[in-house]
Amino acid sequence: MRWILEEAGERRELTVTGRALTVGRAPDNDVVARDGRVSRHHSRIERRGDGVRVLDLGSANGTRLNGQQVREATVRPGDCVAVGELLLTLESVEAEPSEAFDTLSEGTRSEARDLRAFVALASRMVAETDLKGLLVQVVDCAVELVGAERGFLLLGPDRREVRPSSSAELEVRVARSFDRSEVLAPRGHLSAGIVGRVLADGGALLSLDAGEDSRLGGMASVEELRLRSVLCVPVPGETGPQGVLYLDNRLQRGAFEQRELELVELLAVQAAVALRNARLVAALREQNQELEVSRLAIQRLNEQLGRTVRDQEGQLAVTQAQLGRERGRQEFAGIVGSSDAMRAVFDQLERIVETELPVLVHGESGTGKELIARAIHRAGARRQRPFITENVGALPDSLLESELFGHVKGAFTGAYKAKRGLLEQADGGTLFLDEVGDMSPAMQKKLLRVLQEGEVRPVGSDEVRRVDVRVVAASNRDLEELVRDGVFREDLFYRLAVLRVDLPPLRARRDDIPLLAETLLSRAAREAGRAAPVLTHEVLAALMRHSWPGNVRELENEMRRLVVLAEGGARLADLSASVLEARPIAGASDEVQVLEAGDIKGAVADLERRSIEAALEQASGNKSQAARSLGISRFALQRKLEKYGLSS
Repeated sequence: MRWILEEAGERRELTVTGRALTVGRAPDNDVVARDGRVSRHHSRIERRGDGVRVLDLGSANGTRLNGQQVREATVRPGDCVAVGELLLTLESVEAEPSEAFDTLSEGTRSEARDLRAFVALASRMVAETDLKGLLVQVVDCAVELVGAERGFLLLGPDRREVRPSSSAELEVRVARSFDRSEVLAPRGHLSAGIVGRVLADGGALLSLDAGEDSRLGGMASVEELRLRSVLCVPVPGETGPQGVLYLDNRLQRGAFEQRELELVELLAVQAAVALRNARLVAALREQNQELEVSRLAIQRLNEQLGRTVRDQEGQLAVTQAQLGRERGRQEFAGIVGSSDAMRAVFDQLERIVETELPVLVHGESGTGKELIARAIHRAGARRQRPFITENVGALPDSLLESELFGHVKGAFTGAYKAKRGLLEQADGGTLFLDEVGDMSPAMQKKLLRVLQEGEVRPVGSDEVRRVDVRVVAASNRDLEELVRDGVFREDLFYRLAVLRVDLPPLRARRDDIPLLAETLLSRAAREAGRAAPVLTHEVLAALMRHSWPGNVRELENEMRRLVVLAEGGARLADLSASVLEARPIAGASDEVQVLEAGDIKGAVADLERRSIEAALEQASGNKSQAARSLGISRFALQRKLEKYGLSS
């Protein structure tokens, strides 16, 4: 028989030498249709004597001859048989071959088709190494091999080939239709009873019509799903079935035969081998990922170790420089400096810490006055007792009195409970009072009484309490000059300045700048969790040239800036403009103009006044911002505005 085949715009010729021609979606048909509406075994065309007959094999959508649906009919040359979108036109009929030869040819061709289809599908599975992709391939190949409507692959929850004890332990890994679409809610589309039976017996199950199969009687899932053709085979594992491959056809009775069962069993064995290989590949990939994570973690640890080593090297350099100081000088933690000016300060401190007398620390803003006070406390006999600090210039009198002396409940509005003052809190220890030069005359008098009598009286109370406190005071203003001006009490000055430490500004100790810069840079890098950049010679030279009006505090801010901006080695471009440019104080002339010959005091006052005016102008009248730029408290700025009669 000679046929002309047309499907999806393609046309080809087919010569059939045997007795019969089968048409359907299953790969064992002589003509395999691609249309999803075609049944697995749809039609059969066979020779009878000198004629040709077409038979519909109980397909879902029927077989048409010359446009008319038929169950069985004679086909003559020129007639067209339609199976879905596939058109078969009979062109001619040759003489019928012998029966013996036809029978042998038919059986041989069927087995060859099965073998070719199985090898092709098995090759596709073996080529897939991704575990999820392999599971999909197993189901698609099984559905394609036997022409099933749907396919389900159920495996245990772990990655090993362990036999599950019941169907409840199986998880539906893949559920696919013949058109390769996903089956939603797959548990509701298959029979748990059939799966459990195959899992328990370890053998395959083939049912031509599940609803009429006595072996499946009493299974509610079979009745509810109205199953017809079902094929379920175990997927072998190390100790028994590790899962099952479940195929069905809900529309056609007898869709699967013994030959399909044998093919799917072979496919399940091949799938088990492919699964084992895919699991090994997945395990290797996971190990490689873990190794990569470990490698990255080791790399981060090495980087952190490198930063720690660099920090320790910097600290070692600082320590070595400090050891160069004169023999016998006591070390003061946190204070960096080896210049002549700082050696004189250290010499002073060594003598001061042995006493209990009050100390006055004088120095410009940012020179480290509180650091000196802490060093005096920690090196002295009161080191085990409290160290309390307060900036007296930052608080108004009413609040400062309550802070220093404490108050009782109801002493004033807002005093909801009693509070111990800082003097009581520092009892037995040290009280550091910063910017005492900005204290009002009234508060000076009250503080003097405490220093003279060693007693405090909380606000709103008649009770006098004894305190034993060592007072360390600090000021960036010259208290002796304030005494001469009548701004500061002379008797309080002598009480506070029994011992005096004068801190040099950073511009007077330029030899300490490289050591200070390295120390502050390492500290800033450690706090930021970054690598400290290298200070190049040109950067160090620029740091040495700068006048540092903000002293050590300004240098510390510059080092924090370098940690953020510099990468590897610091460059001049990473420094702030104020360091790169030798600019005068904003609003001041290049040189201080002396008002009268020898009138240094007036020249300083004039410079201070113009600096305040310039700072206020730059801050658009914001006093807090102007005070920060000048390095003084807002209260101190207010006092200076009143002193110079500037608009407030």
